[in-house]
Amino acid sequence: MTALGLAGAARIHRNLSVPALYEHAVRRGEGIIGLDGQFIVTTGKHTGRSPNDKFFVREPGSEHHIDWGTTNKPIDAARFDALLDRVGGYFAGKDVYSLDCYVGADPRYRLPVRVVSEFAWHSIFARDLLIDTADDAESFAPEFTVLDAAMFDAEPARDGTNSSTFVLINFARKLVLIGGTQYAGDIKKSVFTLMNYLMPLRDVLSMHCSANVGQTGDVAIFFGLSGTGKTTLSADPKRPLVGDDEHGWSGDGVFNFEGGCYAKVIKLRQEQEPEIWAASHRFGTIIENVVIDPITRKLDLDSAALTENTRAAYPLGAIPNVVEGSAAGHPNTIVMLTADAFGVLPPISRLSVPQAMYHFLSGYTAKTAGTEKGVAGTVATFSTCFGAPFMVHHPTVYAKLLGERIAKHEVSCWLVNTGWIGGPPGVGNRMTLAYTRAMVNAAIEGRLGDADFVTEPFFGLSVPTSVPDVPSSVLDPRGAWADGAAYDAAAKKLAGLFFENFKRFADQASPDVLAVQIKP
Repeated sequence: MTALGLAGAARIHRNLSVPALYEHAVRRGEGIIGLDGQFIVTTGKHTGRSPNDKFFVREPGSEHHIDWGTTNKPIDAARFDALLDRVGGYFAGKDVYSLDCYVGADPRYRLPVRVVSEFAWHSIFARDLLIDTADDAESFAPEFTVLDAAMFDAEPARDGTNSSTFVLINFARKLVLIGGTQYAGDIKKSVFTLMNYLMPLRDVLSMHCSANVGQTGDVAIFFGLSGTGKTTLSADPKRPLVGDDEHGWSGDGVFNFEGGCYAKVIKLRQEQEPEIWAASHRFGTIIENVVIDPITRKLDLDSAALTENTRAAYPLGAIPNVVEGSAAGHPNTIVMLTADAFGVLPPISRLSVPQAMYHFLSGYTAKTAGTEKGVAGTVATFSTCFGAPFMVHHPTVYAKLLGERIAKHEVSCWLVNTGWIGGPPGVGNRMTLAYTRAMVNAAIEGRLGDADFVTEPFFGLSVPTSVPDVPSSVLDPRGAWADGAAYDAAAKKLAGLFFENFKRFADQASPDVLAVQIKP
């Protein structure tokens, strides 16, 4: 810890158990215990990530790999070192919590990480979300360290940051420095960012996706941003879960980066999502920014009084139906999820390989309130690789790896709209979860092979005319609108946005992908 400038810390608590961390967190007033044993916290002004506050230290070893721009912004090494020194001074006389863990279930690619935090509950969060080192704790040696000073505020004029909040990644010093935010999701996503840098350099595709396995060993992966349904749709009692958010795809198959799940719980229903419900109502689970009854300590999962981005963090062991070892073979099916705020994309459509690459690079979806700081209501967006804020290399690096694997393993690809039907928010309705599940299951299980398909005119998508257990009227996006002309106008507008967004890939995308470019 001396190298981190923490020699002055009062005490460093190493690898405490969850019960011990509960005791520390309660004694320190970091949160309260819920009715079912959850540890319930609020995260102050930050109830989501702060994407404008992430920076990479510009240094010779990594700078030629990083896709510099508004997402990946540079900061000088001297600024980083000076801020690290000040953080070390901040920790003087304070207790510190240190957890050793792995990122990556495959031992050949796993990353040893030490998470150091000023909050005991952040250590519970990291223990829930990452992979335990119990089998080799004595020999553990961290390759990277995450140092989280949640209550320390930067001074932008002095420190070169965007605000008082900062997430700084230094590949040369193998260190992530976080401050000015209590939101634990920045710990998880900074570690994912490390893997997104390291894995492609080892010919492993890093993916923002969930994955599960069928009874015959068939593997399905689900791409999509927060709120599009990755966690919900992959938590299927008939299909054991590999993981719900972050994976690698190596020459041998897929493997989970994490050891837990970080599920949105706003309006969670026990009858619709029993596994997530049970995992959210247990000892050891962290509940973020959920309103509770102060007397009974019962959760009010319908309330968005604090944020729409209410979360539960729990280990994979809290789910009864998981894949042992958190690894599986090569995917048979890829599902790309989008929450279409325009309400015009078909609920499900089959993609050719070039179309799959096109939609992977486009990454169209919708941000929902609270998922990121400053987002109110629903905003249509394009997020490359369905995870642009976390991708370090140029998007085509990830797209090339994905395209090669789709072609080699003859993967079936689908675009599924979990967003709106019949119009945008306020006019149309959110797609019924039961229908989405039926469509996804039919695609994964190969039950659409004999279906008839029609090509819709605005996006060139191949849409099935029938899906078991789904009304045919649901499959026709234009027919779901009361006003067909209004649908046409909205579809043309969205097609135009796709076209403008994809212009940035005109010089890098392959000819077959450019050939399926959506035109307004």
